[in-house]
Formats: sequence, structure tokens, C-alpha cells
Amino acid sequence: MAAQTNKAAHWADSYAARVVAERGAAEPAATGARAHFTCASGITPSGTIHIGNFREIITVDLVARAIRDRGERVRFIYSWDDYDVFRKVPANVPDPEAFKQYLRLPITSVPDPWGNEGSYARAHEKRIESVLPLVGIEPEYLYQADRYRRGAYAEGIRAALAARETIREVLNEHRTEPLPADWWPVSVFSRFNERDNTTVLDWDGEWMLTYRCDDTGSIETVDIRTAGCVKLPWRVDWPMRWAYERVDFEPAGKEHHSAGGSYDTAREIAARVYGYEAPVSFKYDFISIKGMGGKISSSSGEVIAIDDVLEVYQPEIVRYLFAGTRPNAEFAISFDLDVIKIYEDYDRCERIYYGLEEVGEKKRLKESRIYELSQVDESFARRTPGAAGGDHTPPVQVPFRHLCNLLLITAGDIEAALDRFEATGEAYRMSAESRERARVRARCAWTWIQKHAPEDFRFTLRSPGDRPVELAEAERKALGGLIEELETRFESHDEKSLQSAVYEIARANSLEPADFFAVLYRVLIGKEKGPRLAGFLMTLGRATVLEILDPYKGHPKEKR
Repeated sequence: MAAQTNKAAHWADSYAARVVAERGAAEPAATGARAHFTCASGITPSGTIHIGNFREIITVDLVARAIRDRGERVRFIYSWDDYDVFRKVPANVPDPEAFKQYLRLPITSVPDPWGNEGSYARAHEKRIESVLPLVGIEPEYLYQADRYRRGAYAEGIRAALAARETIREVLNEHRTEPLPADWWPVSVFSRFNERDNTTVLDWDGEWMLTYRCDDTGSIETVDIRTAGCVKLPWRVDWPMRWAYERVDFEPAGKEHHSAGGSYDTAREIAARVYGYEAPVSFKYDFISIKGMGGKISSSSGEVIAIDDVLEVYQPEIVRYLFAGTRPNAEFAISFDLDVIKIYEDYDRCERIYYGLEEVGEKKRLKESRIYELSQVDESFARRTPGAAGGDHTPPVQVPFRHLCNLLLITAGDIEAALDRFEATGEAYRMSAESRERARVRARCAWTWIQKHAPEDFRFTLRSPGDRPVELAEAERKALGGLIEELETRFESHDEKSLQSAVYEIARANSLEPADFFAVLYRVLIGKEKGPRLAGFLMTLGRATVLEILDPYKGHPKEKR
């Protein structure tokens, strides 16, 4: 049975409660009930959308889910700021020098350097749009280039022009150098060459704006309702869109929430220019990749994308990393041996949720809610026993470290590895759903082994056809004793008793157990160290171990 959780035990639920309490009474629908709460996120697709960017996306998703879990309707919008200027060529673009010809164009007008999509912006947008459903995130996408070009924000632009001095006053409060007297709260993409190297010359107080293309010297007057080339700068665009979309919740990175940052100015502009109260917000911290210092940057091109992380972490665990960490805490995504611990932590969280591991009540509530929010299927948290979706039967867990050993034993054959696991006993037999989940985990484990695991973690089983390892007399006798033990008593052993037997055989032949372990690792995998020995022998199974040890079978044995 699913654990009965206290929704307030998780930070997402606390913010959901705050959004509903602070924004719930505003702007009711005609029926007197609020139609929905709007949660927002967005980014400029100026480069690879990396795992650091993903923190905002999933943070909004977690709060949106928590609001829905309270019985409210939610609109989750994700804005592609693809009408921003292409300012810098990322390092991962083919022929970056030649690509400089597109600088100062709107990103949506820059071609895809890889030749797959209609634009540079669309290449990055489509990559993330194809990945997010894998982790249970499916927002409503808004494309800002399209909105600006069709005049959707004409009223907002006109309001900014009318409040030019107010906006200048707000921005100057947080600037060391005041804005110049000829500053305007808009920029223009020239209709002569589409670049933003332009100067605003005049506004008629209504809809007509005059600008000069500084590259060509040409002057033009345009109607901001129809021209589609006039755009607000970020610090004005953000509050304008809050008002336009009626946004109730939107977090932002700590650089935006710094004193005098874009959130402070946006809040004031929203109130004074657009008559709108800023949404509930909080700052989230940066993410790093273990072994890489500092903030991740799209413009460098050297980033870890969400799909890179999904190669190593199954989707639920990607969600777990963020659901289990408060947004204002910096943390690193690990690709080293910490991967094993992260999988183990998730599995423990799952056991707590299903009541298979006892912890204190406070811990149970916290871990259970984290587990609910980690599931790809959003409806998971709202299921009850007997309802559609089943009774929350605990899935069979395949421990990550054990799975890695199975994959190394089977040389990456996932089905063979899972067959070995299921053959361990009746308790390890998997349903079709659990087996598919185990396949996903096995694919992640094998990718991690091949790409990231340290060399001393990997191994390949020796075969009977390999040249036998040279052994001293005592080592040969001890090995003969182990062969006899496995031939006659393997089925009666568990891991603990087999470990004890190996110790006894070593000492009976005047060997230190650690030295005998090294002999066994050399014979089995050609290394001095390897997985925990008794468990490894049990995992290999009697037949496989004896097959590898067959060339040593004629060695004299020392009876125990």
C-alpha cells in the first residue's frame, strides 16, 4: 500500500501552499472560482540546454505537481526566448569562425549549423522538447519570436514606451552609471539587414516608431502593431510577460535574485508600468558536474545535457536528484563512483515508501513525498489502493552495484544479466513492468561502466582457454581446496558462510586471506582486486566458477 504522506513535508508543497494562498483570490473566473494557476519557466536557446538549465524546468514542474495534488488546475508554460540576439558563437559549432556572420541576428533567424532543423534556435528547442517527456515534464511551449512578430505584445511595448521615464528611474536605482538621455526601453531588428545594430529616433506617442539602421544608415518608421521587429529588453520584457500571461509562480537563478538584479527591477516595473503583482518566486542555486568547477555555461559549448545525464541515470533518479535537494542548495551531478551511492539512496527511498524499511515518522513522510515526486507518471502521487493504476505493488529492486557485476560477467548482455538475477530465487522474479524498469537501469549501468567507471571497477572474466596463472605451491593447494568446496558444498552456502569457508581454506594452507583473495581475483578476472569475493562467487554461480577453475583442477588439494 502506498504510504500516506503529509504534503507539507516537502519544499514543493510548501511553495504550492504559498502560491494558492497568495494568488488564489486574484482574478476569479466568471463562476467565482479561479480557472488555474500559471507556473512559468523559460530560456534563450543560445546553446545546448544543459543540466543546470534543467534545474529551473524541473523546479517549476515539482511545484506545479504539488499545486495539482492540492486539487487545483495548473498551466505550466515554458518560453523559448528565441527572439533574443545571437551574441556569441559557442565552441561546439562547426566552423565557428564562419558562423560569426550571423552575430546580432535574432536567434530564430540563425541557420542550424548541423543542418537538421529550420534554425539554430529550433535545433536546441527540439532536443529538449524530445527529452522532457522522458522525465515526465510536458509544458505548454511559447515561442517568443512568433509572438513578437505577430504583434501579440504590441500593447505591452506601447505601455513601456509611454512609461519610458518611469522605467529609466527604476533601472537607474540599481546602476552605477545612469542610462543616457536618449535611451529607449525597446530595441529594433533592422528590416534592412535583420540585425539589432539600430538606434531609436522617435515615437509618436501611439503606434509609430522611427529607427535608424546603423549598419546601412537607412531610416524607417514602423507600426509596432504589425512590423514585428520591435522588442523589449530583458528587464522590461520579463515583467511585461508576467502581466500578459498572468504568471503566479516563476523561480529564477540566484544571479536574477541578487540585490538589484532583474527580479527586483521586474517586480517594480510590473507594478508601476503594467499594474501587476510579481509572481511568487525564489532563487535556485547552480549545479556543477563532479570534477568540473564553477557554473555550467551554454555559450562555451562544453556542457552536460539532460540526455547525457539520462544515459547514466534512469528517469526517476534524475527527478530524485532534484526532488531530494532544496532548490537553494548547490550540488553536483556525479559520474564517478558516487553513481552507485545515488542509486542505493534512491532504492532506500523506495523501500521506505513501500514500508519495507522502517524509519522514524518524520523521515518516512519526507522520503515518501520525495519518492512520489520522483516518479515519471504524475498521477502516481494521487493513486489510492484499489483505484486505476493498481495497488502500488513494490517493484523488484535490482541493486545497481550487483547489476554492474552481472553485466560485466555477461559482457554487457542485458537479458542474460537479468536472467541471472532472476535465477537467484523466487523473490527476484520480476513482472513484465519490473523487468522493463530493470532493462532501463541496466542500459544506464552499462553506459556508466563503459564511459565513466574507473578502470579498477571493470573486469572481464577469464576463460578456460586462457593461459593458467602461475601459482606457488601453497596457492595451488588452497585453490584445489576451494574447487573441492564448490564441487561438494556450494549449494549449502550463502554469502556469509562461503566467505568464512574461503578464510578457512586460506589459513589451512598457511596463506593470509587477503593474499588468497588476490590469487582468486588473478585466476578469475586477471586483476589483483575485484568485487566482494563471496558475493562475486555466488553471483557467478557454481558452474561458471568451476569452468574457469577447471585448468587448476589437477592441483593437489589440502583437506580441511
